[in-house]
Amino acid sequence: MERVYIGMGSNLADPEDQLRSAVQALAQLPDSRFVGVSGFYQSDSLLPGQPRYTNAVAAIDSTLPPLDLLDALQAIELDQGRERHERWGPRTLDLDILLFGDRLIDEPRLQVPHYHMHARPFVLYPLAELAPASLKLADGRSLSQLLADCPFIGLERITA
Repeated sequence: MERVYIGMGSNLADPEDQLRSAVQALAQLPDSRFVGVSGFYQSDSLLPGQPRYTNAVAAIDSTLPPLDLLDALQAIELDQGRERHERWGPRTLDLDILLFGDRLIDEPRLQVPHYHMHARPFVLYPLAELAPASLKLADGRSLSQLLADCPFIGLERITA
């Protein structure tokens, strides 16, 4: 099994409930074992005019191939009302594979490590709650260095 970290975000339809439902769905994934979830964080949307986001990171151990896991995550999104009208629009649920073991994945549908995680405090700080301090990404960057380069600005931790 490989450790997979999954970024979770929502800014529609009761975001905290959306994330709690996503955690329940992740715990039911085939060929996988749910490990844990970070606290929930709120932050402003990256785009003006959208509601604030609630974010968290979950960890699972899985034997699913990466694209099969991506398909399963997108099915969870759809089950929770996700509509894909625009790339950066508001959403009921967004599930992103951040890290997949020590793999470096560059597929048309999936890039791991997640291509923008290094610049997103709403990803890095929840990830740091679950990942070991010594975590190194497949591309050689360390989580501790990413945190040092991405200050805890604009985040509000809303759950323990």
